[in-house]
Amino acid sequence: MRSRGSSNRLPNSGGFGFHSRISALVLSMFATMATIYVAARMWQDAESRVYLIQQLHTTTALGNSAISVDNKLKVEACREQVHKLSALEMDLSAARQEGFVSKERSENGSTHSKKRLLAVIGIITTFGRKKNRDAIRKAWMGSGAALRKLEEKGIVVRFVIGRSANRRDSLDREIDNEHRQTDDIIVLNQVEAPEECSNKIKFFFVHAVESWDAEFYVKVNDDVYVNIDTLGATLSAHSDKPRVYMGCMKSGQVFSEPTHKWYEPDWWKFGDAKSYFRHASGEIYAISSALAQFISINSFPLLAGLFFEYMPMMM
Repeated sequence: MRSRGSSNRLPNSGGFGFHSRISALVLSMFATMATIYVAARMWQDAESRVYLIQQLHTTTALGNSAISVDNKLKVEACREQVHKLSALEMDLSAARQEGFVSKERSENGSTHSKKRLLAVIGIITTFGRKKNRDAIRKAWMGSGAALRKLEEKGIVVRFVIGRSANRRDSLDREIDNEHRQTDDIIVLNQVEAPEECSNKIKFFFVHAVESWDAEFYVKVNDDVYVNIDTLGATLSAHSDKPRVYMGCMKSGQVFSEPTHKWYEPDWWKFGDAKSYFRHASGEIYAISSALAQFISINSFPLLAGLFFEYMPMMM
């Protein structure tokens, strides 16, 4: 009987040892997980402290600076544009030394003079203003042989217009017929609309740079009468400068009140000072070849309004 009892107790003692090993293993797993968790939290807290210290140092270094975040971003953007423009000028200079010419210029060599022009003038016009265009042709632009003679002197003049929102309608047909008669209109492949004016000017510069090699590219409204001799002399006087943006320069207050006569919808873009950057009046202004090349190369990502907002600061 005792031997029987002894044999019955042996399995029980073995089961107790087995359960003890499981409990120890579970405890070890929990201890390991707890250790990993605590280490991770300590590491995360250390990173957070480093970040906060860096932010504190940055804030302390800035001090009580008077420049706003918006203005600082504008200054940084301008510096970046200046660096890009300088690099672009170097690339253009190297390309010219290697005899580079654009594809369109080589294809149109028989139409456009191989000699570098002084200026390409784009007269910004729109539908329903044929009388203005005819008046300009008679007053200072010329037509036919007179226009070609002006080109021989180094100045190309063209009207610039877009396409109707309803393609090939009567408005498009009228412009096409007028162009066939006068051969002095650039018809851009974009919708003609007041809100697209900035893009229209941008694409004029792109087209002009790709079509003609000139010292300057000029934008003019179709109600402005230009003295060609005076304009030519003024541009020639600045031909030795690498980057030129010239016109009737002005500045002024930005009005954020919707009821004001000169309300600016984008007033928030001008920072705390709420004043326009010094810029040329839109009736007529000129930019040098380097700036026009910059617009042409960056035409896709470039927002015309943003560029013309920053361009005066680059000069």
